[in-house]
Amino acid sequence: MLSHFVDRGSSIEDLEGNRWPDPPKASTTLVRSVHELRRRAIKNLTVEDLRRLITQDVGLRWLLPTALDFLRETAPQEAVGWYDEDLLSALLTRRESVWRSAPELARHLDRTVRMLTDLSPHVQRDVECFRTTLSDLL
Repeated sequence: MLSHFVDRGSSIEDLEGNRWPDPPKASTTLVRSVHELRRRAIKNLTVEDLRRLITQDVGLRWLLPTALDFLRETAPQEAVGWYDEDLLSALLTRRESVWRSAPELARHLDRTVRMLTDLSPHVQRDVECFRTTLSDLL
């Protein structure tokens, strides 16, 4: 497991040791949601919660390995047919620097994607961009 070092009973705020103040009252739903999710124990985050935080580049040190473990665990049963691609797309579209700082995670994601078939054209484009950008790491 890639996330063996992640204390899933802790929140991102606990793990970072950085408590954000409450968002301003006029904040968007997304901002309020991200603030709330940072306070939730990782073990209590849903796949949608992981996707939301990852697309906002929040807690990546802990959430990338957690999300990659989830994808790897579910890939065999999802390999053929419909696959919920939102979390996968969130991972594939992180900045190049994120993956260059953790090449083992990039390789793990690439191997997991190779287990999947019938990806939508949109996600297939994300895969191609990910692989082209990081070809020297993969």
